[in-house]
Amino acid sequence: MNIVHWPALALAALLAPLSPACADEVMAAVAANFAAPMQSIAQAFERDTGHKVVASVGSTGSLYAQIKNGAPFDLFLAADEETPTKLVAEHSAVAATQFSYAVGKLVLWSANPAMVDAAGEVLKAGRFEHLAIADPRLAPYGAAAVQTMKALGVYDALQAKLVTAQSIAQSHQFVQSGNAQLGFVALSQVQKDGRIDGSAWLVPPRLHQPIRQDAVLLNRGSAKAAAQAFLKFLKGDKAQAIIKAYGYDLP
Repeated sequence: MNIVHWPALALAALLAPLSPACADEVMAAVAANFAAPMQSIAQAFERDTGHKVVASVGSTGSLYAQIKNGAPFDLFLAADEETPTKLVAEHSAVAATQFSYAVGKLVLWSANPAMVDAAGEVLKAGRFEHLAIADPRLAPYGAAAVQTMKALGVYDALQAKLVTAQSIAQSHQFVQSGNAQLGFVALSQVQKDGRIDGSAWLVPPRLHQPIRQDAVLLNRGSAKAAAQAFLKFLKGDKAQAIIKAYGYDLP
């Protein structure tokens, strides 16, 4: 019997975990409400493919401005349909790649377990000093918050109490820190394992326009296989299970 003596380096290469031949880095612009699920999805994607996702998080409006100013993003996960559609119309994104990856849910939330009632009547009572919302000009969740207050007939009365945040992430921070007693946030920010700490009112979808969140491949990423692979992964079972776990509906 012939005994083959493998060189140490060759043997180490055989025993090491195989990595994708063309591992790459994907630069993603991600709406603030989707930061936590994006982290989990990116980790799963990297385990499966070897590709790494670097996410820049912000309000949809501010990310749009960065993209138009030449920020080096390969793909965009927005908090609405309109902004990706606009990028496609402006020839800044690939039309055939746009799709809805999640439907967001708006929540009126307080870190105080006794602050928000199950029907949102706290808004009409007005017994609080500050109510946080994301800037409705930049953040679709902020726009949905304004639509909700107008539908309830309380928007004008609450004007003096509103604290406007740059993004839904900052709105959550205002409430979590106590700078605002309550605020409109995304369900994904406050729900963990199906439970919500503090107190919350899940806003009925009929009170605001649907928060359909679209993803799209940007021109910069159109020739990058890893970016295309991530969008495909986002439609798959693993990513969709994560999205549902964070409280979103699937389109």
